[in-house]
Amino acid sequence: QVQLVETGGGLVQPGDSRRLSCAASGRAFSSYGLGWFRQAPGKEREFVAIIGRSGGHIFYSTSVAGRFTISRDNAKNLGYLQMNSLKPEDTAVYFCATSHYDGSSSAADYTYWGQGTQVTVSS
Repeated sequence: QVQLVETGGGLVQPGDSRRLSCAASGRAFSSYGLGWFRQAPGKEREFVAIIGRSGGHIFYSTSVAGRFTISRDNAKNLGYLQMNSLKPEDTAVYFCATSHYDGSSSAADYTYWGQGTQVTVSS
């Protein structure tokens, strides 16, 4: 089993940057693909970004490509989501999750989830 804890959320202004972290404990973090998803009020959870076990297989949703960067440090059991040029439509609860698959953007393929961290983009 893998336990995941997201940190780094908060209130930011449009155009600001923010880095989210995902701390993993339990079974070998490096054995899993890592994904970031988000859920806005009244909307379904949506895919944001994924990264494969060894740092390859990186893929972004069209809504964040060019603004967000996903990364991971397997030695520290940490994952990151660097968010730049934030927009009000990025407001959501952000979740990290791990998958036995290497490169899936489907939430159904992710087994372990964190509790989420709120990001609010507002002036």
